[in-house]
Amino acid sequence: MVSPTEPAGREHPGLLEPDEPPAFSEWRRDARSRFVIVVDHASRYIPRRLQGLGLPPCELERHIAWDIGSLALARELSEALDAVLVAQNYSRLVIDCNRDPDVASSIPLVSESTEVPGNQGLTPAQRAARRAALFEPYHAHLQQLLDARSAAGRDTIFVAQHSMTDVFKGVPRPMHAAVLCNRDRRLADAVLDALRRDRQLVVGDNEPYFMSDSTDYTVPRHAEARGLPYVEIEVRQDLIREPAGQRLWASRLTQALREAERSLFGIGS
Repeated sequence: MVSPTEPAGREHPGLLEPDEPPAFSEWRRDARSRFVIVVDHASRYIPRRLQGLGLPPCELERHIAWDIGSLALARELSEALDAVLVAQNYSRLVIDCNRDPDVASSIPLVSESTEVPGNQGLTPAQRAARRAALFEPYHAHLQQLLDARSAAGRDTIFVAQHSMTDVFKGVPRPMHAAVLCNRDRRLADAVLDALRRDRQLVVGDNEPYFMSDSTDYTVPRHAEARGLPYVEIEVRQDLIREPAGQRLWASRLTQALREAERSLFGIGS
């Protein structure tokens, strides 16, 4: 496994301490496949200067802070597919890297039913510091990565890996996974068909979440704007909390994504 890169991300001393992680990490930069995997909500880490956003530690273990299991699953996928992987290193409670910074949910005042004290009453300068330190380096790197692949004449299939809580606001979710897309259904339909071939699985089609320009940023900004085939995948968190479940779902998704690749680019490509 290739070690994460150490990109810029500490140049904003008002938010990050010198020994804190950069805004993002990258694995397998020289991977050979068409696949690029991103994880917007990979971490629950909060800059020390924000003092946990005023939340008790137990809240930061919950799904409101991160997509539980998503990074571990994505790393399994990255290895199986020989795919580059880029993951955000900070909690979405600090700033959500899958939201336009101009929308209210970019820095949430309430997540599910939990008020976030450290996000109340922020000044424009405080909001801008989070954006400059965490949001912009992550998305600038994705842009540079995709620019470099395009310049080299490489095809790209864009995969956004997420996970969803099994119980939301007291209501259990029946689906094991979900496939999301916006304007372009090419890859999503192929992945959905492949996953639904297993009759024991319940796989949502743009549910319990749907994708739009107002609810998502990464896929519309980086994949749809370039005309790249893409899919956003959600897997239920209780199914991928442990390594055995992560390996099982990585195997399922690897097979589904490879089938989808063949359907788009031709058998044996």
